Amino acid sequence: MASLLTIRNLTAEPIELKRCDYYEAISSLSKRVNAASPVTAVALKPPTSPVHHDISIWIGPLRSCKTNVKLHSSNKTLRLTLEVNGERYRLDIPIPKSTTLTPLHHNPRSSYAAVHLLEHSHLTIFPIVKLASWMQLLKDDTPLSAVSIPGTHNSPACYHALPSVRCQAVSPSDQLENGVRFFDIRVQPEKPSSSINDRLVLVHGVFPISLTGNKYFRNLVQEVFAFLDRNPSETVIMSVKREGMGNSSDAQLSRILFDHYAGDLSRWFTAPRIPYLGEARGKIVLIRRFVLEESLKEEFGGAGWGIDGENWADNTPYATCTSGDICVQDFYEVLDTATIEKKIKYSEEQLTRAAKCVCAFSDQHIFVGSALSKRPFYINFLTASNFWKIGCWPERIAAKINPAILDFLCRKHNETGNADDEHEPAIGDISTGIVVCDWVGYKDNWDLVRCIVGINMVQQHNTSRNA
Repeated sequence: MASLLTIRNLTAEPIELKRCDYYEAISSLSKRVNAASPVTAVALKPPTSPVHHDISIWIGPLRSCKTNVKLHSSNKTLRLTLEVNGERYRLDIPIPKSTTLTPLHHNPRSSYAAVHLLEHSHLTIFPIVKLASWMQLLKDDTPLSAVSIPGTHNSPACYHALPSVRCQAVSPSDQLENGVRFFDIRVQPEKPSSSINDRLVLVHGVFPISLTGNKYFRNLVQEVFAFLDRNPSETVIMSVKREGMGNSSDAQLSRILFDHYAGDLSRWFTAPRIPYLGEARGKIVLIRRFVLEESLKEEFGGAGWGIDGENWADNTPYATCTSGDICVQDFYEVLDTATIEKKIKYSEEQLTRAAKCVCAFSDQHIFVGSALSKRPFYINFLTASNFWKIGCWPERIAAKINPAILDFLCRKHNETGNADDEHEPAIGDISTGIVVCDWVGYKDNWDLVRCIVGINMVQQHNTSRNA
């Protein structure tokens, strides 16, 4: 039985569906979206009697439209022709979950991708941007907490390790090149009592992140700086927490970081407040999940050092740090596979909270450091683990949660469900906050990251229009 296609426009421009053609598919060769080259289209066999319809269906930015276009059985392919800013693009469905739209003009001004959720007869269209330098498209006066930011949990835990310890499929450098801008880092000082030893071992809980030898924070920081040197428009938020089996203290960790790593303010942003993007470009922004040594509490005129996350609630579905700078969803004790649905629900609720916020730009009479500019980071961990349950190891949980959140962003994010108009956008800037993932980029699947990054382009358009 044919179903009707719903199209959602997650771009900053109106999209018009101009034409649909039906074909018989004779192969299903395709591959995932790639920034450098368009996806190969499904091979098509023209019907004996061409079946096409010239139509005009307009879908505004951030809007959804249930069309009267029918999706037929699996042996039929629907070719859509869409127009954006006077330029036409082609798309064949059904498709794998993401693909590029094929431009029908030479040197198009913009590129777009589509995610097809076959089980919902739903197509979402969002912009393609260069993931290594996507922040260059955002205004300097954007509060960093207003940016939709892809992140990773235990970001360097990509090595051969216990399956409950490994959290990532690719290296931190690959994560950065593919759009990730938040790193969650856990360290243990190797010799905390030494004033000259700066070695911080990267850990996950009580375990090292590699079974083949210790990995160190110094090397990770060098990787991040190398990336920022190549892409000075970008910033990387780094949350640092003390874990491991050593006998160090938070105060010792804070001293090591201050003396040996984050003292250079040209490379680190360590003020105890959320910066605007222009202040943070080319730098690591420090969120500290540790208590400061007493002397460091006098930094920045007695305000402290680093964005304060030291009162981070443990295993919480939703909590705000006492500093007011961080609202976090970090429920991680998934005792069995049935609990994963609860985790997905908490993650969706945090996305909804972030989307309802309204961005305050510095040119709107709200200045850097002002109490009026207070907008916290909404940090949303999609991650969880249970050492004793194979189905609840990080990779297994990510395989369920990441697609579920991509589905939510495509079909439901910032939708009100208003009884009068189910597609009326909610009040707010649509930001996702910081979305922290495990196993992102596995098998070169960056769909979730691309979707989060693309939402920024819509938000910038909306805030510019309303300023």
